[in-house]
Amino acid sequence: MIWSFIKIALFLIVVAAATLGLAHLAEMTGGLRITTLGMEFTLGPLQAVIAAIILFIAIWIVIRVVGLVVAFLRFLAGDETAITRYFDRHRERKGYQALSEGLLAAASGEGKLAMSKAAKAERYLQRPELTNLLTAQAAEASGDSKKATEVYKRLLADDRTRFVGIRGLLRQKLEEGDTETALKLAQKAYAIKPRHREVQDTLLGLQTETGDWKGAREILQAKMRQGELPRDVHKRRDAVLALQEAKGVWQEGASVEAREAAISAAKASPDLVPAVVMAARAYIDKGKKGAAERILRKAWEVRPHPDLATAFAEITPDETPDARLKRFSKLLSSRPDHEETRLLKAELNIAAEDFPAARRALGDLVETHPTARSLTIMAAVERGEGAEDVVVRGWLARALTAPRGPQWCCDKCQNIQSEWTPICDNCGGFDTLSWREPQQAQSPLPHGAEMLPLIVGKPSAEPSPKKEDETEDAPIQDAEIVDPPKEEGGAASASKETQSGTATA
Repeated sequence: MIWSFIKIALFLIVVAAATLGLAHLAEMTGGLRITTLGMEFTLGPLQAVIAAIILFIAIWIVIRVVGLVVAFLRFLAGDETAITRYFDRHRERKGYQALSEGLLAAASGEGKLAMSKAAKAERYLQRPELTNLLTAQAAEASGDSKKATEVYKRLLADDRTRFVGIRGLLRQKLEEGDTETALKLAQKAYAIKPRHREVQDTLLGLQTETGDWKGAREILQAKMRQGELPRDVHKRRDAVLALQEAKGVWQEGASVEAREAAISAAKASPDLVPAVVMAARAYIDKGKKGAAERILRKAWEVRPHPDLATAFAEITPDETPDARLKRFSKLLSSRPDHEETRLLKAELNIAAEDFPAARRALGDLVETHPTARSLTIMAAVERGEGAEDVVVRGWLARALTAPRGPQWCCDKCQNIQSEWTPICDNCGGFDTLSWREPQQAQSPLPHGAEMLPLIVGKPSAEPSPKKEDETEDAPIQDAEIVDPPKEEGGAASASKETQSGTATA
């Protein structure tokens, strides 16, 4: 509004100045005297100005006529497009000016202005490969997605603009959430320009979202060959994709391919716990128990995890608790000071009914890092050593409000998942889950659960003498805490049970 007012004011000032100038020239005496070919012309000041304007126009016309004559002579010399170029030059200048103005309008978000400039540029230039793109961008800026789709489809007819049209349609389908169509468009765009980084990333994301793990591995390999992905990052992500591919093949029943894929993924990334577990089970199915032990022990050295202990127990599922404790000593010796090792050793000793050894293995974890699992194990130790029910209930009450310990947490959005997946369920991040404790503080349980230690008794309470009529039907049963599972998983799988000890309590 202010700029329009300024332009009107400037126009009025220019008109007033011109009027005053012409009036001043009309009042002036003297003039311009021109002598030529024996003739003399005397022009007044106003007449001189008018003559100068006429002379300028005449010169411009002469230049245009000379240009037309030159174009005609070129046409006679054999240049068939000389005259056409002469007349189109002015149209092209106007067309390119409209095109540049339309691009600026589209970039600034003025969709309607960009649409009008695009139509003007098309009228002058007659070059749809340029104006169609501007029209599509202007339609998107103005919110006319139907018009944009129509223009993008027109771009598909020209080989020079096919990629641009596919990319525009792909972007629209992604915004609409049409994953199936977007995947097909991304594959076509990748076939045209396989080195286009944006297309690679889009196709990789769609393939992982739809479960096309084999295709995603090919894209990942291409990115690594082009130098856009470091080798160590490629190695890790390829292992993740190989693991998911193995899971899919395993579910389909083709165990041979699944075993090889799982073993390959475990070798590529020993810290990828799900891959190691699957590879160990593949070795167990093939009867190679030694290979299963070696791959699990190597992974335990890198990152101790309860799932590794569960798979290690599955190697010999029918062994006695003492034999299992002895066999697990090879696994426990690699990281003896790690918290997971100490918890696992305590669970194995509980299964073997060696409660003092379990207490020694647990050490001061219940004080330095109390978790639901460590506190539940301590309750089992107290029960095994014959402590009063009030003491056992005190430990279990603390377990109710204690943190759960390490879990699968997303490094991007801090989402917590019960099982590892290559893609975060919350933010969709690829390979962002890591085994660690959540960053956010644990919220207290409702209904005053944090007061349970005061209600049922504290773990440090003095043991009271048993009553003679006290029966074995205590509120907390021994079997719920002490007895190890009899089937595969054994004492090692108690790590998962103790984490769910809160619910049992």
